[in-house]
Amino acid sequence: MVKAALISDLHFDVNRQDIDQLLPQQAGYLMQQGVGLHLIAGDITNHFDQSLDYVERLQRLIAPAKVRFIAGNHDMLHDVTYAALESPLAPTYLHRGQLDVAGTNWRIIGNNGWYDYQFADNLAGRDFLTWKRAFWVDGTIEQPQSDPQRMDDVLAATENQLIQARAAHKRVLFMTHFVPHRAYIQYTTDDRFWNMANAMLGSPRMGALLDRYHVDVVQFGHVHRHFKPRQFEKTIYYDQAVGYHNKRINEWTQSDYFTEWRQRLRLLELK
Repeated sequence: MVKAALISDLHFDVNRQDIDQLLPQQAGYLMQQGVGLHLIAGDITNHFDQSLDYVERLQRLIAPAKVRFIAGNHDMLHDVTYAALESPLAPTYLHRGQLDVAGTNWRIIGNNGWYDYQFADNLAGRDFLTWKRAFWVDGTIEQPQSDPQRMDDVLAATENQLIQARAAHKRVLFMTHFVPHRAYIQYTTDDRFWNMANAMLGSPRMGALLDRYHVDVVQFGHVHRHFKPRQFEKTIYYDQAVGYHNKRINEWTQSDYFTEWRQRLRLLELK
């Protein structure tokens, strides 16, 4: 048995947190809990180099336990190209990668994910790309294809890995950043901004793919609404986002970052 710890959407910089101060606290807690695998589903900071540095330092502190992460849209904003994101940048970076958990029959599969506007299919004839470039933080992220095409690539890579896992008779924990199921999308009649933003939250096609391959566990992030674990068909979904706490937005239930992080951390036993 290996104890895994799931978290996402740390947003150290948005939350104005001192990583140097938090790292030993977090490492100490993870080791105290006997965590053998720590999975971070993106949005660590707004700079990829800083996000990677945090993960690498945490990995050194809690070794021999393993730390793996994927990039969220915030991690993609600076210091990294699309080509680099699609490459194996470091052993801790799990996008398009996998990790077989020693002593168990579990395989961790990672993919950053993306979106294809289909969560906003209640809005007909909208120009989502123009809206995205004008109002959404992802508007500065460069890529060589359209958003739906990028999502096509994500699904193809993920399915290939799921086929391999099925052939190896592995149980699968799939880690992605973007929302994989429509149940986590909020539709409103009085807030047009968020109805448009739904287009950039993920894709229902990902949930359909994971359902088709009977994936055991899915970890994701991106939305900060503190959902409880939910099961759809044979798959249990976890969204363990820490989220924002600043002058404009307060998504926390606790008064300090470390306590909020500790409360949002989800511990699972992989047998």
